[in-house]
Amino acid sequence: MKAVCWNGKYDVRVETVPDPRLINPRDAIIKVTTTAICGSDLHLYDGIIPTMMPGDILGHEFMGEVVEVGAGVKNLQKGDRVVVPFAIACGNCFFCQRKQFSLCDNSNPNSAMTAKVYGDSPSGLFGYSHMMGGYDGGQAEYVRVPYADVGPLKIPDGVPDEKVVFLTDIFPTGYMAAENAAIEEGDTVAIWGCGPVGQFAIRSALMLGAAKVIAIDREPARLQMAERASPNVETVNFESHYSVEEILDRTGGRGADSCIDCVGTEAFGHGPGAILDYVKQLARLQSDRPNVLRQAMTACRKGGTISIPGVYGGIIDSINFGAAFNKGLTFKMGQTHVHRYLEPLMQRIQNGEIDPSFVITHHARLDEAPEMYKTFRNQKSECIKVVMKPG
Repeated sequence: MKAVCWNGKYDVRVETVPDPRLINPRDAIIKVTTTAICGSDLHLYDGIIPTMMPGDILGHEFMGEVVEVGAGVKNLQKGDRVVVPFAIACGNCFFCQRKQFSLCDNSNPNSAMTAKVYGDSPSGLFGYSHMMGGYDGGQAEYVRVPYADVGPLKIPDGVPDEKVVFLTDIFPTGYMAAENAAIEEGDTVAIWGCGPVGQFAIRSALMLGAAKVIAIDREPARLQMAERASPNVETVNFESHYSVEEILDRTGGRGADSCIDCVGTEAFGHGPGAILDYVKQLARLQSDRPNVLRQAMTACRKGGTISIPGVYGGIIDSINFGAAFNKGLTFKMGQTHVHRYLEPLMQRIQNGEIDPSFVITHHARLDEAPEMYKTFRNQKSECIKVVMKPG
């Protein structure tokens, strides 16, 4: 089969690789009908995430048709259309029983490797380094899905792929980010990053009762897409305005009730702190650029909440944690517990509350993936979300 393979920094190729096969009775084989490039994939493309190996198959946003199931999979049958959560969960461990699926104890076979870096291990992830399990991803013609009796959600006939494929990651990620922000009716929510996750966080914050959303980015098309969500969305271009000052001005000096960091490890910014972050990351003196996190801590009101769906990979410094302590801030973060949100968000789609396909700007064939990675990375204003079709 054809698959999109990582071969080094900025080196993604479409290669012929062996077809996947059933390994465990709880496995299923999915024929991929739609897959996407995620902003998190760019961290792999940029060489930021460790333990990648040449030939690793990329992709954690995918859906398709069941073509084979193991003997232990009773909820699926050949021909079912399914979306697949990007985090792999067993359904039975301490954390899965508490619906904390991205913290699954059993799905990362390389958990000891991860624990050396983080002290513990989250769940395995599709197509996202050997530290996260070494699983083949879904930017391919076929993919093996472990624990298929727990993860995949069957999609009703007549619902197009483009409306539901983002249930695999970015829609639940944006929604959980808003949920973690502890939004109350009438709140003001500041959201850094108007990429795909940020766009869903904006709309989710509004669904959960925010009266005003202040969205921060520097790409005109992304800011325009944010503004189209609602008249209650205001935008800030951080190239021309200092985000923190704008948020304080627009909240009477009090600060936003909640702040959501949808950017994470590769944040851009201006000033000495942002420049120092960039230099330190290049020199491998720190793994992440926490410019947005610093701004969120400053712009959030006393007693407010900071939600972090943006991926962070390791060590950061120059964080004024004393300020967060004395302001009484609450932090909530982590990989998304996608399984928890599949059915509720599917219901919102079917009810017409949201059509997630609004975020798509580029359609492509799987064999165009190398060019699409370049486009997504380098043309952020024009390219907000890429979906690809095998075949």
